[in-house]
Amino acid sequence: EFENLSDAPFSGDEENGGSEERKTEINGNWIPATSITEAKINAKAKRRLRKNSSRDSGRGDSVSDNGETLKTGVVVPTSPKGKLLDRRSRSGKGRGLPKKGGAGGKGVWGTPGQVYDVEEVDIKDPNYDDDQENCVYETVVLPLDERAFEKTLTPIIQEYFEHGDTNEVSEMLKELNLGEMKYSVPVLAVSLALEGKASHREMTSKLISDLCGTVVTKTDVEKSFDRLLKELPELVLDSPRAPQV
Repeated sequence: EFENLSDAPFSGDEENGGSEERKTEINGNWIPATSITEAKINAKAKRRLRKNSSRDSGRGDSVSDNGETLKTGVVVPTSPKGKLLDRRSRSGKGRGLPKKGGAGGKGVWGTPGQVYDVEEVDIKDPNYDDDQENCVYETVVLPLDERAFEKTLTPIIQEYFEHGDTNEVSEMLKELNLGEMKYSVPVLAVSLALEGKASHREMTSKLISDLCGTVVTKTDVEKSFDRLLKELPELVLDSPRAPQV
């Protein structure tokens, strides 16, 4: 019986030999156990290298997946720093919508329809002026000089000869700052009427009558006719019948 022990299924030599050549079946392939152990060790080392490289990606040299040290300033495409500086869409598709709904960017007031509250004045502000709170702002119209007066009023009187509405002329003259040129309104009206038709002279007479007391005073009308009499020699050159008219 002892001589036949060598024929047993598991002898000492075969057990030792079997432990060295023991194989494992993976995906239908027989792989030695030592190869599987080495693969696990290599995978664990790669994971440790990736973790260290991602932790030190922003400082000094980084380590790639293959364990190779990269020079400073070279960013691995798959590193977190590369993704952070990449402004392209992560999904590869952009919707084309404005950032923050149109409220972001330089020179933008805010989202459409946004209402801002009234800003309260800070009394402790060094630029604060108490007089500004009681200020009343008005539109200032400069008085017309002689050249601007004739250029502005001539088309108004000529249009009056077309429509004949004295109220419209009165409203337009009130919007102007005639200043000391008020007495020149009848002077200009009569001068234009002398060059026109008889109907224009009748309309001018009615216009002066309606403007008296609203735009011009009686004193202004008297002053205007005194000036017309003084300028009569010049008016005769353009209108020979000016004295009779």
